[in-house]
Amino acid sequence: MDVGLFDFELPEDRIALRPKNPRDAARLLVVRPDAAEPLADRGVADLVSLLAPGDALVLNDTRVIPSRLRGRRARGATSAAIEIMLHKRQAPDRWLAFARPAKKLALGETVLFGEAGVSNVCELGRLEAQVIARGEGGEVELRFALSGPALDEAVTRIGELPLPPYIAGKRPADRADASDYQTMHAQRDGAVAEPTAGLHFTTGLVAALEARGVSRHLVTLHVGAGTFLPVKAQDTREHRMHAEWGEVSPQTAGALNAVRRRGGRIVAVGTTSLRLLESAADANGEIAPFSDDTAIFITPGHRFRAVDILLTNFHLPRSTLFMLVSAFSGLDMMKRAYSHAITEQYRFYSYGDACLLFRADG
Repeated sequence: MDVGLFDFELPEDRIALRPKNPRDAARLLVVRPDAAEPLADRGVADLVSLLAPGDALVLNDTRVIPSRLRGRRARGATSAAIEIMLHKRQAPDRWLAFARPAKKLALGETVLFGEAGVSNVCELGRLEAQVIARGEGGEVELRFALSGPALDEAVTRIGELPLPPYIAGKRPADRADASDYQTMHAQRDGAVAEPTAGLHFTTGLVAALEARGVSRHLVTLHVGAGTFLPVKAQDTREHRMHAEWGEVSPQTAGALNAVRRRGGRIVAVGTTSLRLLESAADANGEIAPFSDDTAIFITPGHRFRAVDILLTNFHLPRSTLFMLVSAFSGLDMMKRAYSHAITEQYRFYSYGDACLLFRADG
């Protein structure tokens, strides 16, 4: 499909720079493609009445790490500043990353991060990595001088929280973001971008949903920095997704299959949960245990097998995520929904408001 079909104009003032407080005070646009009145303005707290007893929420429990590293590479008498965005772990001591400017890095070069005055590489104030591979689009593979938990600790100490570029371009990350940019379900370190639909949940909302009879299940998808990369191809068939690691436990797979057998609906909280469940489901919608990489790219024409309802934020024009929601609820319907949201002053992107999307089965 032509990527231009997924374009739309968004005024700059619709981009949210801070989340709502409390989190469940965000607005919620309900989109029912097959209803006589397909759009309804509600609030996130209304999920309690919008979902039914027996439905199942599926949330991503990944936790964002401070994956933006600033360092320098030395080549003879010259030195150059390098910014690294980690995006996928390959081994205890190796990460795939996006480098900027990548053209200043050669294969085999060493980059020094942190406090240049510290002489011992094992000190947490300093970290070294060697470029062991180069890919397209500024991607490099780095082998660090530390490994495992020691590397994790060093990255936590010297790294920066990777706010999305549409926020970072308007203000620096601060102390509030350390908590604002993590969901209440965040448990497993490894993401470099937040599964932002999960940001809307509070302990009060979770308790109310549980009292309603809506069950809650956790999966893991470590979101990579590739989620922010623009689609440069003109045809969706030419776009390559970056792989992300995900896991659906045997217990969760069994519980979700039981929900479907009882007539309940699977409600994916965020596109990350949806992509993982669709990767784990067979042609009949049966969800299998999953622990692997996924690079699933969902565009209109995809037949959804596992997910009935999607809770998600508003996404970038021409992005793979807007393509996904257009596949779920219909391209024309989502263009209409986004036009409504812009007119009605909804807040967009990671810290913004949410949509509750019902599947367009037709």
